[in-house]
Amino acid sequence: MIQIDTLIHAGWIIPVEPEAVSYPEYSLAIHAGRIIDLLPTRQARQAYQALETVHLPRHALLPGFVNCHTHAAMTLLRGIADDVPLMAWLDRHIWPRERQWMGAEFVRDGVDLAIAEMLRGGTTCFNDMYFFPNITAERAALFGIRACVGLIVVDFPTAWAQHAEAYLEKGQALYAHLQGQPLLSAAFAPHAPYTVSDLSLAKVGQLAKQAGLPVHIHVHETAFEVEQAVQATGKRPLQRLQELGLVNASLLAVHMTQLTREDIALMAEAGGHIVHCPESNLKLASGFCPVAQCLAAGINVALGTDGAASNNDLDMLGEMRTAALLAKAVAQDASVVSAASALRMATLNGAKALGLAEEIGSLTSGKAADVIAIDLGELESQPLYHPVSQIVYAANRQQVTDVWVAGRRVLENRRLMGFDLDGLTDRVAIWQRRLSESEHGGR
Repeated sequence: MIQIDTLIHAGWIIPVEPEAVSYPEYSLAIHAGRIIDLLPTRQARQAYQALETVHLPRHALLPGFVNCHTHAAMTLLRGIADDVPLMAWLDRHIWPRERQWMGAEFVRDGVDLAIAEMLRGGTTCFNDMYFFPNITAERAALFGIRACVGLIVVDFPTAWAQHAEAYLEKGQALYAHLQGQPLLSAAFAPHAPYTVSDLSLAKVGQLAKQAGLPVHIHVHETAFEVEQAVQATGKRPLQRLQELGLVNASLLAVHMTQLTREDIALMAEAGGHIVHCPESNLKLASGFCPVAQCLAAGINVALGTDGAASNNDLDMLGEMRTAALLAKAVAQDASVVSAASALRMATLNGAKALGLAEEIGSLTSGKAADVIAIDLGELESQPLYHPVSQIVYAANRQQVTDVWVAGRRVLENRRLMGFDLDGLTDRVAIWQRRLSESEHGGR
């Protein structure tokens, strides 16, 4: 028998590759942080002897979710400014509080809360955009979650940097520091076309090309954004990005609710990626990304939750369901964005967008063992005809019981490893008091 680290016997394995399949009574063999085999449980018992054997007969094993757009620290702003349109939400509520409170401590505590929430919901990798990305990287490494850290750029001063050149300098220094850290990667993260100048965007494009990094940016989030851009420059934002050399296979364009046929054709030809955030877009009334059209054109579409200040959760199971249902309504076609397609958007498509598809996103021999277990034995999941459909359309994040990242178990029977949850709750309560006081004009 072959000696390995971990052997998981499950009710089903849903590998994502190949798409839309589930293997009943299957087992996953893990060694040195990587998947080495998927095989029927009867064969696995004869082939492998493991240091740890896990029995999950009611569960489906899936690749961990890849949350392709977050502002993790903004969990501390969850629910503080609901039911407000995007620009008013930013101008009147979010940016004033960030100017007052945002700093290393704010980011540390907000990111800790976000990581705990994401791991308990089955997210094993997140792609972040926020200030003090060095703190985000430190906390992700500490708690053992995979992260693509955004090297943020804006053209206005914050507590993180005073001008665009300083953002870029700090970002490049952080990227150099991240080298050799197996769970961490980076992307340049200019906030949006309306907050970053042509000069800064062009510099981002040059540096991203040199380093081989993705460029993660909000684009065409609202009709107002596009209208203002056309009035100011005579160009739609995507056209402007193209002229600056940013529309290519490294582009992660987030939201994309305002798309013409020409926009879709441009993204498809360039090989760019779209990050769809359906729940945030719905809550802020930003519009609808025509996902079915984008997929039909061959564009890679991934999923993100956005920040908890505008969602108001970091729940990828909920995001999958909303993405599938909304796409059907927008296309007026019940057959588009199937359950299997939505699951792929939440896993392998996200990995592809981040340049990590050779490492994560599916349960395939040789890939990192980023694995989640979903309990399908609960009453709310019965009767069970099609596991993939049941997960997308009926399961909730409380059914995620176990999570492994690179073979390390970080959630066991709903219990987080390495977290002081009482201490975290106390820290969050302090921020709640501070931010509530600032809402009423005090400090």
